[in-house]
Amino acid sequence: MKKLLLAFLLTLGVISLAACGGDDPVDPGTEDPGTEEPTPEPEPEPSQGVTDDTVTVGNTVATSGNLAFVGVPFRTAMEAYFDMVNDAGGVNGRTIEYIQYDDEFNAANGLSLTQQLVEDDEVFALVGHFGTPTVSATIDYLNGVGIPRVYYATGISGLFAPNASGGELASFPVQPIYDAEGEVMVARAVGDLGASKIGVIYSNDDAGLGLFNGIELRADALNVDLESVQIDPSSDDLSSAAQTMLDFDPDVILVASNQVPAATAVRALNLAGSDIPVITSYVNADATWLGGVQEVLPNFDVYASAWINIFAEDGVSFSDDYNEFATVISEYDAELAANSFAFAGWIAAATFVEGLERVGDDVLTWENYIAAMEESLVELPFGVVLDYSSGSRVGTQAMAFLQGEVTDGVAAFSTVDPIRTIDEILE
Repeated sequence: MKKLLLAFLLTLGVISLAACGGDDPVDPGTEDPGTEEPTPEPEPEPSQGVTDDTVTVGNTVATSGNLAFVGVPFRTAMEAYFDMVNDAGGVNGRTIEYIQYDDEFNAANGLSLTQQLVEDDEVFALVGHFGTPTVSATIDYLNGVGIPRVYYATGISGLFAPNASGGELASFPVQPIYDAEGEVMVARAVGDLGASKIGVIYSNDDAGLGLFNGIELRADALNVDLESVQIDPSSDDLSSAAQTMLDFDPDVILVASNQVPAATAVRALNLAGSDIPVITSYVNADATWLGGVQEVLPNFDVYASAWINIFAEDGVSFSDDYNEFATVISEYDAELAANSFAFAGWIAAATFVEGLERVGDDVLTWENYIAAMEESLVELPFGVVLDYSSGSRVGTQAMAFLQGEVTDGVAAFSTVDPIRTIDEILE
């Protein structure tokens, strides 16, 4: 029918032209424009930072100042992973070029340097977007740009997006969001330590406020008696906060803050004569941080959460993931083989590479990368599994429970309870 209609219309066109005394009729052997094949859609161009041979990524990491003990291992492990991949030929014919700047854990520096990475260096993605100050200062800017952000070295509430849309879809958090961890801290205090009264020291910053939000939610759900005191994260004297906790006499004290204020708070509790167990955030679950407060361990227990597992199924021997990590990282710095911040940097790089591998031979664009990350569960080293489907951007929500101890004068965390969900903890 369509062919007949087309023939009729062509005939009608010839008759009309003839009747009007126009040009000669169309030569039947001449191809009519109406029968031409539609012009194919142009092949999409690769996004910025992509060449035939390379893909460039970057981040800003505090590699100087008070947080260098976090930033240096994190950056080194990222470099080690990318070097390992590049030495094996790269991904889909491309090696990974990594640009890193030192923002000194300063929000203004972080924003400026992030803009430099995106607009001047034209990186394809930010990988291992580092630290609460910088991440907080850049969320709106990066959502507006829509550039992929793979792994955040923080867990601020602004990253929690169970139904992401727009520029949020380019965001791929991995480690726990603070709000979710606050709930885990309460679950551990109740389920593992039998607490019915919980004290909280929390910092007046994104980390502390996010953790405290989750703490309040879970404490209310469990009808736990809660007493809290807010602290200035830059304060060197937290004796008043420590005394408030002792006056409340809780079963457990939650120290909800990042590394420096958390260490100050723990030492203040010790000076005040506390013997009450403390649970702190996963960001402090590292031997370096624990070593800075190990004088408190004879007086009270210090616990922390953890979201990775370096052991095999027997719970004693190391996993294949860990053995690979330890072998590679030891070529850079043997001490980093037991550094949790190095674990995090390794996972950050591995997450990005997983997305590249999924894109395969397709043109590497932001859109293709996002779609590839959403297509199925993302399985990462050290037992981390994430689901980015249907716009879910919440990071991992299952954690282990660690306890600090000193052996032969060396402080380290050991696993008390493996990675479990909140429901499993409270069973």
